Amino acid sequence: MTRKTWRNAILVLLLALAGAAAWGWHDFSRFSDAPLRVSAPGESIDIARGSSFKEIVQQLRSQDLSTASPLYWRLLAVQMHATGRLHAGEYATPAGITPRRLLANMAAGKVLQRNLTIVDGWTFHDLLLALGKAEKLKHETAGLDAAAIMQKIGAAGEQPEGRFLPETYAYVKGDSDLDILRRAHAAMAKMLDEQWPQRDKSLPLATPYDALILASIVEKETGRADERAKIAGVFVRRLENHMLLQTDPSVIYGMGDSYQGKIHKTDLTTDTPYNTYTRPGLPPTPIALPGKPAIMAALHPEPGTALYFVARGDGTHAFADTLAEQSRNVACYQLKRCNP
Repeated sequence: MTRKTWRNAILVLLLALAGAAAWGWHDFSRFSDAPLRVSAPGESIDIARGSSFKEIVQQLRSQDLSTASPLYWRLLAVQMHATGRLHAGEYATPAGITPRRLLANMAAGKVLQRNLTIVDGWTFHDLLLALGKAEKLKHETAGLDAAAIMQKIGAAGEQPEGRFLPETYAYVKGDSDLDILRRAHAAMAKMLDEQWPQRDKSLPLATPYDALILASIVEKETGRADERAKIAGVFVRRLENHMLLQTDPSVIYGMGDSYQGKIHKTDLTTDTPYNTYTRPGLPPTPIALPGKPAIMAALHPEPGTALYFVARGDGTHAFADTLAEQSRNVACYQLKRCNP
């Protein structure tokens, strides 16, 4: 073979290698920024603690998120300076996520967060049911009674009703229901600590817990923002005048499982610790988990003269200063006997 032939052969080889390198780089770049094969909404990958990079790639391939060569994954990690920096945990794989974005999330420890919303007006029982249904949450309260749960979260001796602030709480895999309860309990305690000193000083409430009880009643009586402070004002004036509160939601709470969706006259005369038709003052505990708006209404009730209110049936209430006026409102809105 002549020197010219050698040179041509070498040139062809170099061109072939350059072409292969260009194709390889193009294919690697395509891999890096092309969406992974996500087959279902809500899919995720859970990386166990101590997993090697090779095991992580094998898991990606076994979940059919990627069919790319492990070499590509290794090169991408090296390019991103992510080798050896990938954190264990559960990571979201939403539609459109790329290998580059997934590795960046793993390197930053941006694990998948889920949310649990505690709804204003839920009872403690409702909260436990929601926690029990929450995905990827360790259920450490299973089999524990209320007293044991409160002890576990560092609030031994407290009654749980009303003690947890309705908000949305983020959590990650590995968190427990007790973790969320601790946070919600601390959030409610912090709110009361901050807001109690700013209350209307003339309130007939001796403690922040009294305010929590009143707020829970307001929470259950109305969901309307424009009526909360007005209804709180009615109950405050009834307390000041030593009148029975006569609030149905408290009676219903005291009925427990015997309540089947309708309250009867006999229920109003059957004495329980929560029957505000038979017992004066506030009930012994909150009757629900009040949200911040209800708490603010209890601490800053609207001034006025009304001592009564009744539901109109459209979500609003009719207020009255006298029993005679209240009786007319009841006849009109509850018995449908409105005078022309």
